[in-house]
Amino acid sequence: MRGHRAAAPRLPRVRARTTAIGAFVVLAAMVPAAVSATGTQEADVALPYVCRLPSGELPATVRVTAAFPTAATAGKAFTPADVTTTVELPAEAVADLARGRASGVRAVTRLGVGIAQGESAAEATWRGTAPPAALPASGPLTLTATGEVPSVTARVDGSLAFSARALDLDLALDTPDGTAADPAALTVGCALAEDVPKRGLLATVRIEPDPESPATSPASPTPSVPAPDTGTPGAPHSDQTGQDGRGGRDDPEGRAPTVTERAPRGAATRRPDAPPCRYDERHPSTSASLNAYVTGYTNVRKLAGASLIPLSCALIEQGPTDIELFPDYSGGYLSQHSQGTLWYRGKPQTPPFQATFLTFGFVPTKATMVLEQTGPMTMDGKGETSFVTLFTKMETRVRVPLVLRVTALEVNGTPLDVGTGCRTRSPLRSEEPEPAKFPGDHLVLTGRSSHQPPALPVGYLLSSGGPLTGEVTIPAFTHCGGKGEDLDRLLTASVSGPGNYVKQTQGQTCAVQVFNPDQCTKDLQPLVIPVPER
Repeated sequence: MRGHRAAAPRLPRVRARTTAIGAFVVLAAMVPAAVSATGTQEADVALPYVCRLPSGELPATVRVTAAFPTAATAGKAFTPADVTTTVELPAEAVADLARGRASGVRAVTRLGVGIAQGESAAEATWRGTAPPAALPASGPLTLTATGEVPSVTARVDGSLAFSARALDLDLALDTPDGTAADPAALTVGCALAEDVPKRGLLATVRIEPDPESPATSPASPTPSVPAPDTGTPGAPHSDQTGQDGRGGRDDPEGRAPTVTERAPRGAATRRPDAPPCRYDERHPSTSASLNAYVTGYTNVRKLAGASLIPLSCALIEQGPTDIELFPDYSGGYLSQHSQGTLWYRGKPQTPPFQATFLTFGFVPTKATMVLEQTGPMTMDGKGETSFVTLFTKMETRVRVPLVLRVTALEVNGTPLDVGTGCRTRSPLRSEEPEPAKFPGDHLVLTGRSSHQPPALPVGYLLSSGGPLTGEVTIPAFTHCGGKGEDLDRLLTASVSGPGNYVKQTQGQTCAVQVFNPDQCTKDLQPLVIPVPER
């Protein structure tokens, strides 16, 4: 059985671009205010937990490390840094996970953190992602997750205490042959063991009055008034009500600390030097049109260096999400096919970019290059979702034929004439897992994501962006040289070859016919600018 989302009504198509059967939720977040602290304290706390697995409750050890300021100012946001959550599951838990032929696990952690100040309190969720881990043949399984956490703003002076609460582990299970484990995903709930000393206390931060504002002491007779629910620092959040009903909307005096989610990693507000990225009369938009920026690095293995791929615009026509239901209707397989094109000054290419290397290990060489798209860019997402657990995982492959063109070359400070047609003989080439379906030379980049509500998705989604990685072979060069010079061999010997790792980061898309001020500028360009990561 196959279902296909309707494309005619605008609202269903918008949902098709931002969700897969309601499982993916992308929330806008505000960038936190600056830290105000006089010093740093390191927290390193190991806590006993009890985790519920299919075979029953088992003990586990959870170690939380983080850097807190020793003091902060009332009304000024600060963010715990270098947060790591390490979970050690016993051998019995490993046996549980391995029963369904699983050999490896990918984990996302969601640690509840209580934030209390006097009788006022709030809750935060510290999310982390652990690298893929193999299930050990014997002994415990250790998962170490890291991630950025929300910022906190204390409204009054006094001691602000951070304490560990319940922990959820979202586990995606892998098998040696790539087939689905049984189950393919599992959420493990963990609670603090009874009689934990200091009730899971992680750290206490001293909150000092703001000398530039009216008195903020708890003894102050004039309570502050809660701001509207806008998501900005100082405003209560509907999903962050404090424990015992205090904080958030149930905090009538507005004294509870507030929690502000961080913006997605690698995101920043739009900067003025970003190249234009908009639809126009030559390339008109449709109800399925998205645009986004992408940037990153590619290694040049022969030169033992990396080249920055410049901030580039991608115009995307997103296809609807299809679902093929499981025989027992407990979930289904998801698929989505989209197409796109790079776009720079009316051409399917990146902006020009420069890279400098030491050719042959000692000759400084600077090249100006452009990546030209020579065929359709396709984005194919495949995954599966459970209607029971709501866990969803997706894998997206982006395929694009790109020719590398060299427009200028300088060796040891001396310009060389490369001519007007210097380029690779063929498009950059990646190993294609489905060659019969996708013939020809092209670059293949892969992004993966998982999502267990109510947590945010982790990884790459076409609509919200994220990291894409792959490996590419750079072909030999041709038509390089002017005025009788032949530079083909020089460029081929110094640059061409296999094994060049590529990591690109796509930013949040802008759905151009559905204006969202958190995703689009007023002239319908992407607001979020991705940051290249190695």
